[in-house]
Amino acid sequence: MDSYCKRYLLTSTCLTRHVLVLFVLVSTFTSCICQDPVGRCEFNVTGFVTSGYDDRHECEYNSSKVIRVSASSSEAKRQFPLLFVVRQQKSVLSWSVPYIIQSQYVYADVSHTLCPEANVAGNQSHHIVIDVTTQSPANESYSLKVGIVDDFQLTTGEERTIRVNPSEPLYFLYEFPQNVQSVVVKASSEDSICALVSIQEAQCPVYDQQRNVEFVGTHQTMTTQAAITVQRDAFMNNRFYAVFVVLPNDECAGGNEAIFNITNPLIGDDPTVRDKLIQVIIAESLPEEEFWKPIILTIGVMLCFYLIAGVSIFIFDKRKSKGELGTLEEQVLFVDPDTDIDHEAPLTQSQKATYGTTGAEPTPMEAAKTLNATNKNVSTNSTDDDDSTSSLGGDIDMLDDIEQEKEIYRTKMVLYVSDLARKTPKTLQRKYKLYYWNLLTISIFYVLPVMQLVLTYQLVVNTTGNEDTCYYNFLCAIPYGVLSAFNNVFSNVGYMMLGILYLFLVWRKDYMHQKEVAAKGPNIHHYGIPKHFGLHYALGIALFMEGILSGCYHVCPSYTNFQFDTAFMYIIAGLGMLKLYQQRHQDVNANAYASYACLAIVIFIAMLGVLFGNVAFYVLFAIVHFLTCTALSAQIYYMGTWKMNFGIFKRIFLVLKTDCLQCARPVYVDRMIVLIIGNAVNWALIVFGLVTTPKDFSSYLLAILIVNLLLYMAFYMIMKLRYKERIVPAAMVFTVFTCVIWAFALYFFMLGLTSWNETPAVSREFNEGCILLKFYDGHDVWHFLSSFALFFSFLLVLTLDDDLDNVPRDKIPVF
Repeated sequence: MDSYCKRYLLTSTCLTRHVLVLFVLVSTFTSCICQDPVGRCEFNVTGFVTSGYDDRHECEYNSSKVIRVSASSSEAKRQFPLLFVVRQQKSVLSWSVPYIIQSQYVYADVSHTLCPEANVAGNQSHHIVIDVTTQSPANESYSLKVGIVDDFQLTTGEERTIRVNPSEPLYFLYEFPQNVQSVVVKASSEDSICALVSIQEAQCPVYDQQRNVEFVGTHQTMTTQAAITVQRDAFMNNRFYAVFVVLPNDECAGGNEAIFNITNPLIGDDPTVRDKLIQVIIAESLPEEEFWKPIILTIGVMLCFYLIAGVSIFIFDKRKSKGELGTLEEQVLFVDPDTDIDHEAPLTQSQKATYGTTGAEPTPMEAAKTLNATNKNVSTNSTDDDDSTSSLGGDIDMLDDIEQEKEIYRTKMVLYVSDLARKTPKTLQRKYKLYYWNLLTISIFYVLPVMQLVLTYQLVVNTTGNEDTCYYNFLCAIPYGVLSAFNNVFSNVGYMMLGILYLFLVWRKDYMHQKEVAAKGPNIHHYGIPKHFGLHYALGIALFMEGILSGCYHVCPSYTNFQFDTAFMYIIAGLGMLKLYQQRHQDVNANAYASYACLAIVIFIAMLGVLFGNVAFYVLFAIVHFLTCTALSAQIYYMGTWKMNFGIFKRIFLVLKTDCLQCARPVYVDRMIVLIIGNAVNWALIVFGLVTTPKDFSSYLLAILIVNLLLYMAFYMIMKLRYKERIVPAAMVFTVFTCVIWAFALYFFMLGLTSWNETPAVSREFNEGCILLKFYDGHDVWHFLSSFALFFSFLLVLTLDDDLDNVPRDKIPVF
């Protein structure tokens, strides 16, 4: 029995061993890995795999070489893709065929460059293994190509043409030469297929797929061109990879995704659909050590304005000290020096008798005698009125007699400055001081959050590397410090320096006027255009703040912060029109509170236009624009005597009945002519807005204000010539400079180097290189020229009526 059991156990054990050997043999037969012998990494093979049959390829290469692996399969299905796994010494790379992007874009051909794992200068042999597997029960054929990448390294100044598609990205190595500190990687293409350019640290892994290329480094989308400025200090080993990836759709160009045949399960059958030819060149840019040259030259040019202003003032004072300009005693001939005429006086009987007529004008001597007699009669009452007004402060008009008789003064058929400058100089001075004090307060509260916001934008760009956030001119974006486009920010220094210079010139003219008033007495107030400098100071502050806000905008130009660049341009245009109107309408000009409230509404409308710039908004804006023009026309035509209340409809009916139906001509012809022209131009702008509905509503609104300002300026100068008033030589020079510089400035403005109305990639199509000192682009030149033009425009307004300084105010017409 024991021997029988022993034989039985032995037989069972042998049988078990045979079964196990048979199982191993069967398994080996049914699940086989075909392995090629190890050779050089330069081969092109075809094969097939199934769920039970995998393929493996091994090869060796010198570490100084770079390997690229390409795989394709025309039979692979989405349900059973082929999996390619490449194992290197330190990393693993895998992908599937068909290659699917965003769950809808399918490609049958895939290529990848293997990341170099050792120094390019090394000479060590590396080993790679490529496994091909699938879960498909049927045989799936494939082709595999492994080769060495020629010309993997880019050099400065060398142009390289490459072909890229979404499943076959490319990247190249660039190493900074010893004497190069900063370069610009430029990419251009003749087609508008969307691609992405990325600059990454020269280390593994390299993120060269659509799903991960934005994870590291700096990147930007492109259609026809892109440019990224790279600095040597940003990379520890002084090397970087330039990665080029074609995107699966054209969203970056604002295009339609229907360009792809999504219903076709294998659009790789037509590989030319998304093939993109890109020309790549790396050019050296201006190093930081050279920045001082354009910066010092720019500041030097601005200081030349200070020098010219100082020399002009010195010559003027010299001539005046020698008596070449004459003295005020020789110019003031008709007014009794003991007469105090600081205050308004009611109409005399002779003046009331001439109301509404155009009789013969009295001689200067007769006018002076009448004026002296009138003022002597009211000298006692005017002193009391002045004291009461001063005690109350503010710009409140406490002169009841003016309130009772202003309809008489302001509705004469022929108005003179004396009719609209009847308030005391102290009252008007307090009124116009509010302009610059309020603007200074507004500026401080406006600019601080703006600076915080744009610097936050800049930090986001620096942290994420997403250069699609800001709309720079990347072909001439000079980085410095935390700023990506330092040149575009610094070029606004012209507004700031010339704004300070203008404030100094206004202060000097104000000081000289106060000095003359102290020396010659109050009689000087009856000659020339009333001199109140509050609006001039406000213009100088606005010019300075335009430089600050424009610089803030160019820290990160974009759709969301364009208002920063235009806000003070609106204010400059509004203050310019107010100043021209104030010249001869001292008593009826708007106060600071109402003016800035209106400008705030303008900026609010600009914000709405940026956010909701559709057809409905333009229709609503056209209605508001039309009603505003109508209300202002009535206010200007009737010199502030037109009341906005519930009786307005009755008054409109009476005006139409009397002025339009029964009269052959309007009562105030000059005013009617300018208002007709102004309204016609504004109606044309309304029609233009309704027809074209511009994408850039902020610029459209700014154009409306600028056109009205230029129209009013032209009308003012034409009327001066019509009334045979002289334009002083300084004003003529400023006029010529203003027109010529504005013409050149507008040329550079129209270059349109960026457009935030488009996508970032499309905006880069308009980018151009630096044109001045290898540091400034065309838009920077616009900054310089527009600052010069605004400065001379302000000087023109400041000196335009200097020819009337010795003319009695009752001889200066109002228009």
